[in-house]
Amino acid sequence: LTCLLATWIAGHALAEEWPQFRGPNGTGLSTSANAPVDFGPDRGVAWKVRVPAGKSSPVLSARRIYLTGHEGDLRLVLCLDRATGAEVWRHSVPAARSEKRNRLNDPASPTPVTDGENVYAFFAEFGLLSCGPGGGERWRVPLGPFASEHGMASSPILVDGNVIVLADQVEGSFIAAYRASDGKLVWKTPRHDFVGGYATPAVYRPAEGPLQLLVPGPNELAGYAAGTGERLWWVRSLGYQPKSVPVIGRDAVYIHALGGAEGRFPVFDDLIKQIDKNHDGKLAYDEASSTGLRKRLELIDTEFGNRDREVDAEEFKRALKGFESWNALVAIRPAARGDVTRTNVLWRFYRSLPDVPSPLLYQDVLYIVRDGGILTSLDPATGEVLHQGRLPLGTHAYYASPIAAAGKLYLASEGGTVTVVRAGAQWEVLATSVLDEECYATPALADGRIYLRTSGSLYCFSR
Repeated sequence: LTCLLATWIAGHALAEEWPQFRGPNGTGLSTSANAPVDFGPDRGVAWKVRVPAGKSSPVLSARRIYLTGHEGDLRLVLCLDRATGAEVWRHSVPAARSEKRNRLNDPASPTPVTDGENVYAFFAEFGLLSCGPGGGERWRVPLGPFASEHGMASSPILVDGNVIVLADQVEGSFIAAYRASDGKLVWKTPRHDFVGGYATPAVYRPAEGPLQLLVPGPNELAGYAAGTGERLWWVRSLGYQPKSVPVIGRDAVYIHALGGAEGRFPVFDDLIKQIDKNHDGKLAYDEASSTGLRKRLELIDTEFGNRDREVDAEEFKRALKGFESWNALVAIRPAARGDVTRTNVLWRFYRSLPDVPSPLLYQDVLYIVRDGGILTSLDPATGEVLHQGRLPLGTHAYYASPIAAAGKLYLASEGGTVTVVRAGAQWEVLATSVLDEECYATPALADGRIYLRTSGSLYCFSR
């Protein structure tokens, strides 16, 4: 009996889950009380295994690790044992096509999501699929092709028995819910087209009213009814290229997106020379040489012009200035109905902003990290800077989002440097580890172990 009890405990000791991109509801927070501090390739390694190429992040059920990858024309879903890293199974599907993407994007960028038994994965060049506990395919939903400026990157999430897929594109944008049990479409809602979006939604439970999906998109954050897909409320004048998960606090949602116009809009005079067919000194919608340029002209005309389906020099100039102010970290009070742009924006912060990493709200302090290893702590109530400094060795670009547990922050740079920081308004660096490979995936943290994916390996670090 004692042996049986010991075996049962060993098999069920790893109980904390990290079920989706960046953990529970994308918060980046773990309840672990004993997360490691000093670790690296030569210390604190519980195990290390080689994994296929891919930039998705690992997710955890009680006893399994799930991640996606790619080998040639195959798209892979992998299941590993949490205790040892041993591969339990892998499932492959063929890519249906090849799609345009940024060189830093990847055929397996979106992170899978698990309900504890099954796993759900999205591949832009295939669609959505689900695998069961033994690796057998439960169902598949072909999706695409997609028209994204940099390639698809939003990760699916699970909400009330549905898999939510966000597909912001140059054309054909939508958010949809597919039944987790069989993949059947529950609802699908069109979204505004522009240059695409790369963010993952979060779930908001208001005191009254329906459960909501908070969905970043080009130039706005919107709340949708999770059960029906109805667009309930929105805040405009945000950045054009969202990549972060909305972070939900007690009284506000925190979100950022690139908004500056540098590199996004050609010089007005050059455009006039190239496409002004009737030589009237204006840029008409039907003169645009591409769908992407047309979307930009529509945005300028709608937000900064007189909505006459053309853009003159003054409107163009006004738009460039306006877009600069959209590049911000924004605190928003969630709403119930309608356009709340003028009433529900609590504050904006314009400096030292991230490109990809999501903000982190931990122990009443808000953190952001930007390329170069600039870490900023802010007062979440006011946006006031509490402390700012450079991480000593992590001076690379940052694509992984920060995570936290046990009074510590963990920040992984593209160059493979992981910095451990003591959390607090006046944060301080505790330790730095330099790995031997690049890191784009956000680590998973549960039960005192950190699961960190590099360009070719998956590490498990523990005390």
